[in-house]
Amino acid sequence: MPTGLTRDAGWQIGVSRTLPQPLPAVWEFISGTEGLALWLGPGAELAPEAGSPYETDAGVGGEVRGYRPGDRIRVTYGPTTVQVALTAAAGDRTVLRFHQERMASAEERERQRAHWQRVMERVAAALDERYGALR
Repeated sequence: MPTGLTRDAGWQIGVSRTLPQPLPAVWEFISGTEGLALWLGPGAELAPEAGSPYETDAGVGGEVRGYRPGDRIRVTYGPTTVQVALTAAAGDRTVLRFHQERMASAEERERQRAHWQRVMERVAAALDERYGALR
């Protein structure tokens, strides 16, 4: 089976990075208005209950599939599913992961890999600006 293709979830991609901020700070940002705009899209507001609908200013909608404060958010995004997850790391740092599944093709997977890498860069820069690189 080709890299990124799964039997159950179709094509998928994941991007992760260890950030120099503590998990509570990263969670506050990623689940807040500014963070949601960066990874889900401007205008997105999420209720922390499964089944809650959302829509971005660009008209992309979906629903919350899972919301565990301080841990992960899972939403549908068009025909795909996107998850953002956080894990505490040594030195009061945080591993941030974006994962997208149910994509239609290897080409879409590669486009989304580049997308999530750009999102990660923007999130890391915004966190550094807000909190500094806490070391």
